[in-house]
Amino acid sequence: MWKGAIGFGLVSVPVKLYAATEDHGVRLHEVHDKDGGRIRRRSVCSVCGKEVGYEHIAKGYEDDEGRTAILTRDDLADLPLPSKNLIDVLAFVDADRITPLQLARSYYLAPESGGANKPYVLLRETLKKTDRVAISKITIRTRESLALLRVEDDLMMVHTMYWPDEIRDAGGLAPPDSVTVRPQELKMATSLMDTLSEDFDFEDLEDEYQRALDELVTARLDKKTPTTKTETTAAPDNVIDLMSALQASIDRADKGEQDEQEEQGGKGGRAARKTARSGGSGSARKSAAKKSTTKDGAKSTGTSKSTSKSTAKSASKTTAKSTEAKKSTAKKGSAKATKKTAAKKSTRRAS
Repeated sequence: MWKGAIGFGLVSVPVKLYAATEDHGVRLHEVHDKDGGRIRRRSVCSVCGKEVGYEHIAKGYEDDEGRTAILTRDDLADLPLPSKNLIDVLAFVDADRITPLQLARSYYLAPESGGANKPYVLLRETLKKTDRVAISKITIRTRESLALLRVEDDLMMVHTMYWPDEIRDAGGLAPPDSVTVRPQELKMATSLMDTLSEDFDFEDLEDEYQRALDELVTARLDKKTPTTKTETTAAPDNVIDLMSALQASIDRADKGEQDEQEEQGGKGGRAARKTARSGGSGSARKSAAKKSTTKDGAKSTGTSKSTSKSTAKSASKTTAKSTEAKKSTAKKGSAKATKKTAAKKSTRRAS
């Protein structure tokens, strides 16, 4: 979609630009709901009321006083665009100086010909070795943009960037400094993150809305009844007890994981991957061990209140597996000691 060169110093690298992303899904257009006729829009002048052809449509700008500046295609074509066919490198900066907030669209950058391979590789390897990115300018179609040149695997990429004055000030949006969280809450949140992150794979993600839209379109084309609508769970509007909400989130994540394992059955899947990694120790597995120990201890007492108390304690402490085991052992030992004492007293009385 673009052909030019990277210029840094006296070195020039002829390159081609390719779009790195694309929108998926079906393209919908407007129709009349009664007969399916396409809705056509006409360009009509608000002054004379006549339809205006494309060749007579210009750009305009209206100021606060109501004055309009008319800019024709020739006017716009005469504007200076030094970066029209050149990715002009302005500076090389450390990669950590760039935040995702500054990035807009992404493009693959490939060498234009075999003769450009060596300077291309030279620039690529230099960026890799120094862990830097290049700040440059590029003109795509008729607009000049700030751009970031970086390395992705064995390919260089260009990301158009927002100009500094296009990024809005975020002052006053963050919570006040007076808001603090307890260490127990941080540990619970970390445990939830570990649970949700285990075995996560980007390749498993899909656009559920788009899939439902495709099914709906197919059903309409085949004159069939659309499938049942999927219920969407509403987000809670407030959080009363943060610790309870965190624990409930962990329990729900674990339950969803167990349900998925049951669906996979003998195929292995996620359960097989977990078994293969059973030698490692992670905070997610520790959290699961905590909950398992707590539930087992709660069953032995026979009361639901004990279950919730034990769960809250195991979630707020650092490590629970060995601690709960000791508590359970201590309780059993205490119970046995009590029984023995009672037996001795009974024997003495009998004698």
